[in-house]
Amino acid sequence: MALITCHDTAFGYEGHPVVSHLNFSLNTGDYLCVMGENGAGKSTLIKGILRLIKPMAGTLETGDGLLPSEIGYLPQQTAAQKDFPAGVEEVVYSGFLNRRGLRPFYSRAEKQTAATLMEQLGISHLKKSCYRELSGGQQQRVLLARALCATSKLLLLDEPVSGLDPVATQELYRLIGDINHTTGITIIMVSHDVRSAVEHASHILHLKNAQQFYGTAHDYVATNLGQTFLGGHADV
Repeated sequence: MALITCHDTAFGYEGHPVVSHLNFSLNTGDYLCVMGENGAGKSTLIKGILRLIKPMAGTLETGDGLLPSEIGYLPQQTAAQKDFPAGVEEVVYSGFLNRRGLRPFYSRAEKQTAATLMEQLGISHLKKSCYRELSGGQQQRVLLARALCATSKLLLLDEPVSGLDPVATQELYRLIGDINHTTGITIIMVSHDVRSAVEHASHILHLKNAQQFYGTAHDYVATNLGQTFLGGHADV
């Protein structure tokens, strides 16, 4: 059963559509990269999936009992967020807040889940460190662990490698791919990095204020649109 299905869906603000004619289905375990130039509607689509805005036309349906509170989300970081004065463990634990309800403390199971995620992401040794003292790559791993504490179904990533150096970028892509393969969590990632997208993702959604392409990464590479954004190199 599809986890997310759009039927001729449009999203926008104050009566003005930003992205429209969305027609795609995403199954559990898929890894989707959303491509397109600035202003193409990528972040607006993410807000729609998060139910922060409602469809202006068409429908967005979810399966597997998916609730907005069960979606892990790693947004683009602002300068203020990078300077957040909190401990690493505290930041990771905060991913459970939507599920914790009125409980005043985190459960033993939640603490164990957080510890396992920090180990998988290679940040266990940083758990007592101050978040703002970490490198950009380390901060993104902490935020990825936080997002994973919130979900076992769907992870949304909005430009997660923005501002990272090439080594940290490739390492983060590897970690995200490993998470998808080992846990079966569905991934939706907004990215400008077309080459890495077609290398790691199973599916591509290309937007230009409307759906230009949806299909497998392999098929995307064979299209004129894919070739244009890849610079004409098909050996990807």
